Amino acid sequence: MAAKSTKRDYSLVGESSRRAIETGLAAAEWYHTDVPRKTMKELMQRSDGPAIRDTILWIALILGSAAGAIFFWGTWWCVPFFFVYGVLYGSSSDSRWHECGHGTAFRTRWMNDVIYQIASFMLMRNPVQWRWSHARHHTDTIIVGRDAEIAVMRPPDLLRAALSFTGLLDLRYSLPALFRQAFAGLNAEEESYIPEMERGKAVNAARWHVAIYVATAALALYLRSWLPLMLIGGPRLYGSWHMVLTGLLQHIGLADNVIDHRLNSRTVYMNPISRYIYWNMNYHVEHHMFPMVPYHALPKLHALIKHDLPAPNPSIWHAYREVWPVLLRQLKYEDFYLRRELPPTARPYREDFHDMVIPAAAE
Repeated sequence: MAAKSTKRDYSLVGESSRRAIETGLAAAEWYHTDVPRKTMKELMQRSDGPAIRDTILWIALILGSAAGAIFFWGTWWCVPFFFVYGVLYGSSSDSRWHECGHGTAFRTRWMNDVIYQIASFMLMRNPVQWRWSHARHHTDTIIVGRDAEIAVMRPPDLLRAALSFTGLLDLRYSLPALFRQAFAGLNAEEESYIPEMERGKAVNAARWHVAIYVATAALALYLRSWLPLMLIGGPRLYGSWHMVLTGLLQHIGLADNVIDHRLNSRTVYMNPISRYIYWNMNYHVEHHMFPMVPYHALPKLHALIKHDLPAPNPSIWHAYREVWPVLLRQLKYEDFYLRRELPPTARPYREDFHDMVIPAAAE
């Protein structure tokens, strides 16, 4: 008889968090594919060159599409320019935020910091809060009650997942969170992963973001035009779809409460344009195993360790076709998940992983 399932509590200060700490799931030792020390040192080598090249192109495309949108404002010709601008602002900023937050995109620290701050603002993310939130995500990846960045919980809220493609959830949650942090401070969950010495910085960062948004709204009212909001803030509504399209696939439908990234993360082959926008985060198992490997070295890392990993999904479309039936099943059986099959050349899962999976999880 299967063990009785324990209801998931996604609060970071609730029962699941307490249980994760007691059972050793929190801050556990994760599985890593064996890579020769010399080879890993070479892969982890940071360089300014690739990121400078990609960032110059990124900024040029943002400024060029913004200029076209402004020039053709009031006509239908502005639509394609806003389409490009929106994706660059509302989607590609996520991968820049991510890699620069890790400090691996550039070798020069201040370059990482500048792009990180800019991208955080584009995403309506408090740069201090999210730096610590993402550190927790890597320490306790998809550990219920510990990971603050679980995008789709169980049972899945399909309406919320669909709305995330529109960016409306940012207007509903992210922007009010910044205002709350600016005027009322951090809540208990945020304080659970932000060190005390950093909390004042988080409040100040929120105040700067709020001030810019208020000034933008005031300018729009003064000009009696939506244009300022279409350029600042608005792209999170109409341009975030690609970030969601690619980002949801990172962990959705896979195992939770395990300490092997081969079980809870997914690598998906993508077209060159999506890979540029996404900065190679489609190699997501590889990134979680070795988060200090720069984005431009992830394809090489993938080629080196793919013998030990589940087969990548050959396309975004293939990945969603695989995920959809899992989500539908989870509506009734929240313990169901997609078990990733390892190739014969892979090292097997550690036996204790099976004990850590929530009871009654289906294969």
